[in-house]
Amino acid sequence: MINALPPATIMILGALPMIFLKGKTKGAWMLLLPILSFVNLLAIPEGSHWTFGFLGFEVVLAKVDRLSLIFGYIFHLVAFISNLYALHVEDRGQNVSGTIYAGAALGVTFAGDMFTLFVFWELLTISATFLILARRNKAAISAGARYFMIHVAGGLCLLAGIIIHVQTTGSAAFGYIGLDSLASYLIFIGVGVNCAWPFMHSWLVDSYPEATITGTIYLSAFTTKTAVYFLARAYPGTEALIWIGAGMAGFPIFYAVIENDLRRVLAYSLINQVGFMVVGIGIGTQLAVNGAIAHAFNDILFKGLLFMTMGAVMYRTGKIRATDLGGLYKSMPWTCTFCIVGAASISAFPLFSGFVSKSMVMEAAANGDMRFIWFILLFASAGVFHHAGIKIPFFAFFSHDAGIRCKEAPRHMLLAMGLTAFLCIFIGSFPQFLYKLLPYATDYNPYTPSHVIAQSQLLFFSAVAFTLLLLAGIYPAEMRSTNIDFDWTYRKGSRWFYNACDRLFNGINAFGDRVFMQELPKALARFARDPAASLQKHGVRLLAEATGDERPLAKRLADTEHRTKFAAYPIGGGVLLAVFFLGVLSLFYILF
Repeated sequence: MINALPPATIMILGALPMIFLKGKTKGAWMLLLPILSFVNLLAIPEGSHWTFGFLGFEVVLAKVDRLSLIFGYIFHLVAFISNLYALHVEDRGQNVSGTIYAGAALGVTFAGDMFTLFVFWELLTISATFLILARRNKAAISAGARYFMIHVAGGLCLLAGIIIHVQTTGSAAFGYIGLDSLASYLIFIGVGVNCAWPFMHSWLVDSYPEATITGTIYLSAFTTKTAVYFLARAYPGTEALIWIGAGMAGFPIFYAVIENDLRRVLAYSLINQVGFMVVGIGIGTQLAVNGAIAHAFNDILFKGLLFMTMGAVMYRTGKIRATDLGGLYKSMPWTCTFCIVGAASISAFPLFSGFVSKSMVMEAAANGDMRFIWFILLFASAGVFHHAGIKIPFFAFFSHDAGIRCKEAPRHMLLAMGLTAFLCIFIGSFPQFLYKLLPYATDYNPYTPSHVIAQSQLLFFSAVAFTLLLLAGIYPAEMRSTNIDFDWTYRKGSRWFYNACDRLFNGINAFGDRVFMQELPKALARFARDPAASLQKHGVRLLAEATGDERPLAKRLADTEHRTKFAAYPIGGGVLLAVFFLGVLSLFYILF
């Protein structure tokens, strides 16, 4: 008998009272929930728990092992930090959505079967959408709608794969799947949407910067990391992931360098860092998977820290574009310091958290003789130092003085940023505490002289290159317009597609409307008024064309009328034609 609840229960159900709570009571409840949920998790032993039958399959609400536990730990930690950062928010929709979002991530992490996983997977989408819509402006509403539609499409792909997989294997258990069937490919693609793979990534840089200040902190932690967990559970050692991850690590650098919105820079940087994790899972060795999981753990912290510092800047100044900021180190020295810690961590400076995890993935690539992949990761490491390690703190807090004078961030924000910065430095200085939590035992030592010297050289020359480019005036300028990126396909391409369809199908519709709704009824009406005269008119025209008679139609009709003296019997002619057609139809029916 386990004296505990399923891992997601406390966070999800505990979010509902926030609808009625206010002020300090609500704040205390927000901080208490992750603590209670974490204590509950500690009471659950490893193994499968809360199992029952459903449609002939076994449903497992909690599958606890070392892989799920490390994600459970960091998800609880970041939920507490995010709630601490968001104490000032009185928007109940944000409070409830953020906490349910964290609970849904826990539900995915500990799901032992496909059905449970899918339910929490979709709950992630719904709660995240509300975090984006909570900003309540036109851009946020548009971004939230696109986010929801893209993730629903990915969810349908995942559901189709799950149904086929369950029918094929006869089991709903969530474990290793591999890439060897239609079902596995559908699941693979469905997860890829949440992981922000190349050509599927636009939703991330489109929606995260449009979310609320606190909503972005939640978003940066859960959606992509639950996808990384899924891949680590179901697709370790899948070679395709190596190349997908390499693409993720490389391409965002070029967009981030010219991006003006600093939260969009961080969104591109998030894709870059997830690329390292995907490569590690694709390599599939124990060192590589450990490196991917460790880097996911660290990325949640240092990326959250960077988003928090930019959120504090935005909260105090109302601005987030690089061209509008500068000189804020005078007004916000603590926020500036925490931003530098986050920048050093994401850039993998020695003694900071990124250094002790990113190196594991690169070491695994080197051990596997993947020279080209290793070079891409090296290039990506230098690039992330440029756009996140230097650009973010430089343009926000230094650069030119924009003349903005404001207050330092609120105390609870500083506490959240300070706690996260401490963890970044602590893990970087004492990595063995993190290594003990990893899925596989490891004796990896990141602080070898060769590794420290090589990484220091990379960072030094990257800094020199940035400085020289800036002084020479040839550093790429920030684009004041929106970088369209691959979402060109639905921002521009879909508009062209719509216009083409509009001309084609509406043209056919207009032609049909003109012929069948206007001209044909008019012709039939004219014919019905005087069938004999109509037949005479068309007969005369056909006869003239056959004989070559070039006289005007009116004169030919007058001459014909003079010779034949046709009489018009509109009613009788109509009845005669009706009887004739009925007779022909009856004869056809009898014969055939």
